[in-house]
Amino acid sequence: MTDPHALVLPRNRAGEPPVAVQVRGDAALFSRPELKVERVTYPVMTPSAAVGVLEAIFWKPEMRYRIVAIEVLNPIRQFTIRRNETSDVPALADAIKGGRRVDTVAHRDQRNAVCLRDVAYRIHAHIETRAHADKPAAAYRDQLRRRVRRGACFQQPYLGTREFSADFCWPDDTPRQYTLSEDLGIMLHSIERDPRGVVSMQWFAARLDVGVLHVPEHGLTLDLPGGGR
Repeated sequence: MTDPHALVLPRNRAGEPPVAVQVRGDAALFSRPELKVERVTYPVMTPSAAVGVLEAIFWKPEMRYRIVAIEVLNPIRQFTIRRNETSDVPALADAIKGGRRVDTVAHRDQRNAVCLRDVAYRIHAHIETRAHADKPAAAYRDQLRRRVRRGACFQQPYLGTREFSADFCWPDDTPRQYTLSEDLGIMLHSIERDPRGVVSMQWFAARLDVGVLHVPEHGLTLDLPGGGR
């Protein structure tokens, strides 16, 4: 009999399935971009946060991660805390260039944040090679799998903000939350920079469907003001 909840994910151009990594944490904060004063989390991990977790485990300049799906393994529970933040926030283009120093002491504010408690996810992603790669994608997939099995990482992964660290492991058979289905609104898909240094952001209409956030291969592109330089 066919499992009605079986997860079918798209394979890459070589016919390979995506790699999977399981992560968990005591808390998480995946901020919604439309809410500026108070931090309010999405109810699930975002693709950009998932890429950050994978790159903390294993990353090479010859490759990139493309998130395919994120399974929600724990019930969604929220809590509120007050956090110290800075009101001196540089533009994204300035942050990427690293050209401006942020004075956090002189511009410190306390703000409420709506966060997630006791989270667990199963991340599915394809590894894609860049033009200057000297190895096939399979070699990078094997390196990622070996590091996940050993529990090795370049830096401690975190869940949306550095104060909420993440543990990771080889995926097990933990069932996802099949009862969770809802529209999540517009979500950041990825941030891209072309050879000229122009930065653009891609967005997509996110939906949690039977406990799974499916991520399209491409989002809608939104260029930054001033060309993102």
